[in-house]
Amino acid sequence: MSTALVGMVAGMALGFAGYFGGFPAFLLVAALGAVGFVVGRFLDGDLEPGGFFRSRDFRSRDHRSRDRDGLR
Repeated sequence: MSTALVGMVAGMALGFAGYFGGFPAFLLVAALGAVGFVVGRFLDGDLEPGGFFRSRDFRSRDHRSRDRDGLR
């Protein structure tokens, strides 16, 4: 299934939820879709559990402060 088709189906689901259930239903469907996306990526092995909590810079703080002072 292509990404465009998945996006279209998700958009239609959100549209139906918004039309028939109102804005709270739209938000609920959007939130559950986001959770389902993250869980699916995790189960596929594309995400690691620690990936949400790690900083982008893998060096520790004291390394950065020493680099800033010119001490390496």
